[in-house]
Amino acid sequence: MPEDRQVLRSTVLHISPDTLRWAQWVLPDEPFHLGSLPIAWQVSARADTSSPLAEWSAYFTRDVPGEVLADFLVALDARDQPAVPLGGPELVVDAVAAHGWLRDVDQPGMRAVDPTFASHVRLGEVPPLIQDADPLALVAEADEAVLAGWQAWAEPVFGAGYLWAASFGASVPYDLVAAFADSLSSTAPVLRRVLPESTQDRLLRAPAG
Repeated sequence: MPEDRQVLRSTVLHISPDTLRWAQWVLPDEPFHLGSLPIAWQVSARADTSSPLAEWSAYFTRDVPGEVLADFLVALDARDQPAVPLGGPELVVDAVAAHGWLRDVDQPGMRAVDPTFASHVRLGEVPPLIQDADPLALVAEADEAVLAGWQAWAEPVFGAGYLWAASFGASVPYDLVAAFADSLSSTAPVLRRVLPESTQDRLLRAPAG
C-alpha cells in the first residue's frame, strides 16, 4: 500500500507487483565499483515472498546501453519464476555468436568478443562484493574453486579504461544473461543523442534525413 512504502536511503527502488523482482538505483549511495566505474543499477530477484533476501543480483554501471538494460528487464518481467535457472551457460555465447561475435579460441563456451574487440562477455570468477544466494560464492577459501558468473564490459580503446561494465551473480539464470547478451550484440540501429568520445570513430551512422 502507498502508506507502507519506504524510501531506501537516497536510492530509487522499483518493485514488481508480485514483489519477486526489483531494480534499485544505487549510484548516490557510494556504491562499489566495476572496472573502476561505480555501480548505478542493482537488479535482484527472489523465488518467493517468504524471504526478504534475493536469490540473485545483477549490477550495471551508468553507461550500460539503455536499450540493453531495458531488454534485460523485459526478459526478467516475462519470467513467472525469476529465480529458477533455465538452460546452460552456452546460451550466452550462442546469443552473441549469432550476431557475429568471435568465440575465444581456448574457451569458446565461456568467452566472446565483438568483431572490433571493444566489447566482451566472459564467464568466470565474479568480482568482490557481488552478492549471490549461494554462500559458496562469498566464502570460498583462496585455494578453493569459486562459483562463476557472467561479466560484460566495453573497452573501446585498450588500456584507456572501461566505457561500462556489468556483472551477473553466479545464480542469475543463464537465459536472462543471454537476453542481455542478445540485445548487446544486436546490429539493429539505435538512437543516440550523444556519442562517447572513445567510440565516435567506430560507429556506423545512418545518413541524415
